[in-house]
Parts: sequence; structure tokens; C-alpha cells
Amino acid sequence: MPARSPAPARRPAAPRPATRTPEELARARARARAAARRQALAARAQRKADARARRLAAVVRWTHRTGAIGGALAVVLVAAVVMSGVQPETPAAASIALDPAAAATQLRDDLTATTTDLHAARVAVSAAENELAAARAAQTTAQADLAAARTAVGTGAGALYQGTPVDRAVAAGYPAGTDPAVAGSLAVAAQRTGQQLAGLTVTAQSTARTAEAAAGRVATAEAVLAAARRQVAEVTTAARDRATALDPVVTVALAGLTVGPSSADQQATDGAARAAWQARLAALTAAGITLPTAQQLRAGDLPGGLTPARDASGAPVPGVAAGVVDGAVVPVPSAEAAAAVSFAFAQLGTPYLAGGTSTTGVDCAGLADTVWTAAGTALGADLATQWTGGSVVPGDRLQAGDLVFGVDDLTGLDDVGISVGAGLVVTASAAAHQVVVSTLPEGATGIRVTVPAATPNALPPGTGTLPATCGGPSTPVTAAPVDPAWGGWSNGRIPTSTLCPIGGGQLLRCDAAAPYTALSQAYQRAFGTPLCITDSYRSFGAQQDAHRRKPGITAVPGTSNHGWGLAVDLCGGVNGFGTAQHQWMATYAGYFGWVQPDWAQATGENPEPWHWEFGALRS
Repeated sequence: MPARSPAPARRPAAPRPATRTPEELARARARARAAARRQALAARAQRKADARARRLAAVVRWTHRTGAIGGALAVVLVAAVVMSGVQPETPAAASIALDPAAAATQLRDDLTATTTDLHAARVAVSAAENELAAARAAQTTAQADLAAARTAVGTGAGALYQGTPVDRAVAAGYPAGTDPAVAGSLAVAAQRTGQQLAGLTVTAQSTARTAEAAAGRVATAEAVLAAARRQVAEVTTAARDRATALDPVVTVALAGLTVGPSSADQQATDGAARAAWQARLAALTAAGITLPTAQQLRAGDLPGGLTPARDASGAPVPGVAAGVVDGAVVPVPSAEAAAAVSFAFAQLGTPYLAGGTSTTGVDCAGLADTVWTAAGTALGADLATQWTGGSVVPGDRLQAGDLVFGVDDLTGLDDVGISVGAGLVVTASAAAHQVVVSTLPEGATGIRVTVPAATPNALPPGTGTLPATCGGPSTPVTAAPVDPAWGGWSNGRIPTSTLCPIGGGQLLRCDAAAPYTALSQAYQRAFGTPLCITDSYRSFGAQQDAHRRKPGITAVPGTSNHGWGLAVDLCGGVNGFGTAQHQWMATYAGYFGWVQPDWAQATGENPEPWHWEFGALRS
């Protein structure tokens, strides 16, 4: 019988794990959940990156099959093919092309709604601030009245209960020196004083109720203001979150949208700048670069592959990163700046309107506010506020998204645009009558919105003296007279549809209307009311009627510069030589392109203080 093999030695029992406390178990579970969340977030981020890479690769493959030029502009080129009606080779390619364009259109609508919501929230804040100021003033008055009423009650009580009979008689309204021993006088005095004290008490009680109501009004106003400010903060935060999460393909497509048409030359300028910007974004995406947020740039916590940008001296450039594209180091804008620039391109063609802030009409400050509001930074709709909000950047160190201000010797801050690179800006131009791509304004200085100023920037001298002209005339008219005829129409027979309104039913040629509106705003700042106007464009029939009624002071029908939509007749003080209003016009109107012709001046052949024309015109 074979020998049995020895039984294996028993292993010592493993030590039992020490019992953990409930707190330790909770911490362990929390660590496990946090690790799981990090893994889920990393996986989701990787899936998004893979999806973006697949979309871009698919578009590149499709453009290569169709012989298109390069992958950098793939998204833009495919969108252009689809919009032009050319059918791609495969349904898959068509869906790839359509998705960014449709998403960009939806995004523009969403961004526009955001700016509308924020403007409404700002109006609510302003109204709430005004109500709070009025409520506090009413409360101060009520508290003063209450204090006076309480003093009166105390004084009356002292006179009734502590004074001498003579004091009581005087308090009751008797003349000083009245003999209190007169029959019944003391009783009557006491009764009348008591009645007065009762009246004072009622007044004090009523005043106390008024003060209590005033305090309630203040509390309500404070609550409304706090809610309005929360709304501004919520809209701004939501816009910033959206801007920093935009798909780069959609950001590229957004820049390809427009609002309205422009001249052929302007379209060429706009198109070249747009294509350069889209190519830049597409190249960054193709290189696998993720745009950093403004907060990441401020904190120095940059996405992989990026470093802080440095200037020629090696000093850091605030608010900008650096990455490598095709072996070259290139500046990388923040995600917010990229969103702002693309949304600025999407505003091309919007009509110019002094004081405007929407797609129906916008001025240069309104455009800057609109695009940066959409990117999550509420700038304010005036140049002075926009100037003070960010860090100053010299004109030769501008980056995409920087605000670029023009500074005039007379008016200080006079123009602003959004830098898009290569010495160009997108701006709402009074000279071009719409949002266009333009060269840097004269005396350009930048403000980097994403890098807040440590202290508010000092305003350039003259700021606020006159409203900004946004690229309109900035020097008095000194040119020789020119022929006022335009458009191929006859004097007084210009279709009113080609003219622009200036209020009150008055019309002017559009390039005269915008400066007139700015001039009227400047006049209002000086005198509290807009310019008073009685006449502008005058049809041939209206010229005939005026000449019949006033033959001595009106031009022969068909020869008046009113018939070209280039002249106005003013009132409200301007219509008198030597008045403060007329002297103001003589000093400042020329800076807006409006002059008084020699013949209409006080020493002219036919003095008319009310008559002003746009530019030096031949009569």
C-alpha cells in the first residue's frame, strides 16, 4: 500500500481587518464616489474630443475627395458648398456640413436672446436703483417729520403739565401778558392746550405710520434691486458657461453668418477677414488645441499643450496662451474671446444706429457690449464704462477679442471695435452706415476685457464732451463746396424710401442722418433737449408751396439743398444769432459735418440763423 503523502501544512489565518468606524466608512465611500465621478468626467471629455476629431476628420476627407483646398477651412468650405446648393458625394457628408451651420444659426439666436435678456435686466436694475433712491429720500423725510412731531408732542405736554398758568395761557394761543385770573381763562387755556396736544399726538401717530410705510418701501426696493442684480449675474454666468463650452466647429461656422448685405468692396474686405479668422480657429482645432477659459488663463491652469504667451522680451502676455500649430508657436485666445470675435463677424451688415444695441440697429459701443455680453462679460453700453473695465493694451500688442478704441483730441473716446487680427476690427461704423470690418481707428488703444484692471483706467481728456461719432466726421468741414446732387434723382424728387428718419417725421440722406443724430445728442447734453427742427428734406411740391408763401427767403423750387435731403432748418434758440444755442452750433456742428453756409451767416447776403447744411454744398 503506497504511503500517504503528508497533509499540506495549514496556512495561518489571515488577520481580520480592523473594524472601521462609521466616519471612516463614509469617507471611504465619498472617496470612491469622487473617483468614479472623475473617471466619468474624463471619459465624457474624451468622448467629446473623439467626436470633434471624427467630425473634423470626416469633413477633411470629404473636402479632399471633392478637391477642396486644405483641411484648415474644411468646416467653412463644406458649409459654403451646402448653402450654395452643390450636393456632396454622400449623405453622411451632407449631414456633417449641415450640422455646424444649423447649430451656428441656433447659437446666434441664443446669443442674441442673451443680450436682449441682459439689457432688460440692466433696465430693471436701473429702475430699481432709482426707486430705491426715491424710497430712501422719502424715508429720510418721514423720519425727520416724525422726529419733529415727537418733539412737538413733548413740548406740548411739558407746557400743559409743567408750565405756570401764564405759560399755559400762551401755549393755548393767548397773547403774552394776558391776565390768567380773567374769569374762566385758566380753564379755557387748559382745555385748548389739551386739544392742541391731542392734535399733535394724532399728527405724530400719522407721521409714524408714514415713516413705517417709507421703511417698508425701502425694504421692498432693496429686495427688487437685489433680485434684478441676481438676474444680471445669472444671465452673465450662463452666457460665460455657454461660451466656454462651445464646439469649435460651431464657433467657426458662427463667424460665417451675416445680418445684411454690404457693398462689393466691403464684402471682399469682410470676407477676407472672416476667412482668416475661420482658418485660424480651424488650424487650432486640427492641432488638437483646446481653447483655455479666461479663468484658466488668469490662474495659469492651462489645458495640455499650452503655455503662457510671452512677448519679444520674454515677459508674460496676460490673457493669452501659446500653442504649437504646424511647428510654429502661435497665440491662442481664450474661449470667451473666440466666441466674442465669431459673434462679432455674425453681426456684419447690421445697420448703424446711434445708441442702438440690437440687430435692428447698433452703434460702436452697442456692438462691443453685445458681442462681449454674449461671451459672458457685461461691459456696459457706453465707451467710458467699457474703457475702465479691462487692462490697457498698446496698439501694437492687440490680440483677438480686445476692444480697440479710437481717441479724438476733442471728444476723447470716440470709437470702438473688436480686434480680429492683422490690424483689423469689426465695428459699427457711422461712416459705412453698418457693421463692417475696418482698419484700426486713429490713435488706437486696446482694452483686454478678460484681464480686469487693478484700478479703473483714467479716461482720456475730453471724453464725454460730445457723444462718440463711431467713425463719423471728427473735424470741422473745411472742404470746398461740392455738387449736392446724388443718386441720379432730381432735386425734390428723391424716393423717401432711400432717405433715413431723424425723428418727428423728418428725413435726410442717410450719411447725413447719422451725424445729425449724434449732433442732436451732443446738443441735448449741453441744453437738456434735442435739436428743435422744423424742416429737412423738402419735396418739389413742398418747395413750390414754401416759395409761394415766403418768396423772399426761399430758393426757387428745384434748387434748394433741402431738395437733396442735405439741409435742415432749426428752432429752439438756434434760429437766432447771438444766442447760446446758436453759438454752440457754430462751435461744434462742424465736428459732425454740419455747417452754416456763408450766405446764411449773420454777415451773409441772406442771413438765416436757422439754416444748416451737411458739408460745404454748392447752392
